[in-house]
Amino acid sequence: MPECIGVRFDNGPKLHYLEAPPTPPKVGTRCVVSTRRGLELGLVRTKITEHSKPSGHYIRQALPEDLEQYEALRLQAESLKWLLRARAREQRLKLKLISLEFTLDEQVLVISYTAEEQVPLRVLTQALLPHTQARIEFCNVGPRDQARILGTLGACGMGSCSSTWLQSFSAVSIRMARDQQLPLNPDKISGRCGRLMCCLQYEHEMYQELLHGLPKKGVRACHTESGTCGRIIKLNPLKQTVGLETDEGGYEEYPAEAVACLKGGTSRDLAEAQE
Repeated sequence: MPECIGVRFDNGPKLHYLEAPPTPPKVGTRCVVSTRRGLELGLVRTKITEHSKPSGHYIRQALPEDLEQYEALRLQAESLKWLLRARAREQRLKLKLISLEFTLDEQVLVISYTAEEQVPLRVLTQALLPHTQARIEFCNVGPRDQARILGTLGACGMGSCSSTWLQSFSAVSIRMARDQQLPLNPDKISGRCGRLMCCLQYEHEMYQELLHGLPKKGVRACHTESGTCGRIIKLNPLKQTVGLETDEGGYEEYPAEAVACLKGGTSRDLAEAQE
């Protein structure tokens, strides 16, 4: 496999692995690289490593004029973004503009947007023609990519995973929230992007292991020592306990190993379970 270096661009934390030069640059170096888009400015984030599919190659360490060019293009892109937003409002286009990015050689302008239905993008293209000769590429991004580009805060109060370090988006399901005994309230388990929080997947495997030996919710059970019977309404995988709604209307919490599940909940079932 070819030797590569990991480079990060300013539109998110994802590392792009590019073919390394004979003399690798130091980590933290601003550099000019060539990708499928063209020339781009990146930040070296890894030492030499092997990667099967490099997405471009390293050209040189960024010069002062490269940094000046990058800043000028960034300001130009920001100005054009406001222009396009105004034109979209005039035409009543149902889309949200996320970002505009020029390549360092000003040959390509990438426009990231989000829209739930198809919109006539030709209107935006026509608005840009008097202001740039760059080839225009439109990219419809999802809610998580939107959070990655714009940067958001997570429930922890720090930068969201998608905008600080997460390299790829894995599938997150409501089952993960159920297994962790979290309240199924969208406001509690959703991130700023409006989708289920990525962090639900981090400990899911551990919760599955802890739940393996616990009874299911809703079954009748009795505490083998006191004989208290009821229905299991709560599980605590970390403490390995179950919450019992007793037949008398109370609530008790017992170690899972001290609770026997019953078929009918009678004293005879309890005696058989104890045997």
